[in-house]
Amino acid sequence: MPARPGLSACIIALNEVDRLDACLASLAFCSEIVVVDSGSTDGTRELAVARGARVIEHAFEGFRAQKDFAVSQASHDWVLCLDADERVTPRLRAAIETARDTGFAAPGYRFARCTEYFGKFLRHGNAYPDRVLRLFDRRRGGWRAGREIHEHAVVDGEVATLAGDLEHRAYRSLDDQLRRYRQYATMMAADMHARGRRAHLSNLVVNPAWRFVRGWVLRGGFRDGWRGFVFACVEADYVREKFVRLWLLQHGAGK
Repeated sequence: MPARPGLSACIIALNEVDRLDACLASLAFCSEIVVVDSGSTDGTRELAVARGARVIEHAFEGFRAQKDFAVSQASHDWVLCLDADERVTPRLRAAIETARDTGFAAPGYRFARCTEYFGKFLRHGNAYPDRVLRLFDRRRGGWRAGREIHEHAVVDGEVATLAGDLEHRAYRSLDDQLRRYRQYATMMAADMHARGRRAHLSNLVVNPAWRFVRGWVLRGGFRDGWRGFVFACVEADYVREKFVRLWLLQHGAGK
């Protein structure tokens, strides 16, 4: 049987003291936990140290760059990357440990992520299963060059899928969600503009409508009740703002 690899958990954080503890607790099976903090003032660093994590200060340059830096600081080549608002469920932990016990047969693993929304987890629509690649051998992949927002890891070779969910407790409130989406829309518009993407008037109408229809109707978001409806509406507004901001940038009015 292959040797059981060491496994480093890598987390990026900024002012996450209210959510980090549960994240760290869910990673107790890892060989080490690395927390890269970008200037917390709420006790996040102190909590992480108290829970046995290795904390590194690093200025935020973008979500992808921050996660890439965290991976580079790990002691082991196999890494499990989480945000502070995410938690490994017992079923996912069992699947990871089973794969680890056999030496990790694939270069990377993806699994479903479920988002908590106003007290319940969304199980349909654009929110689920939202499969993410977060467990991989950094010698064969990682957070490679690409956009800094809505970043994703890639690996060389075929990715396997594990059972179990990664819990995502993303939004403290509707205001928090709207604030984040505004930040994301601004970053996405800037990235699209830098890459030469241009917005058309149709994008301001068709793209938001398609996001809503795809999530709430075609992917069954209506099965999540009013929560699914609200989530689909906010998502559509995010898409509209992204293209509005891109439109303004290309017309010299984006500042």
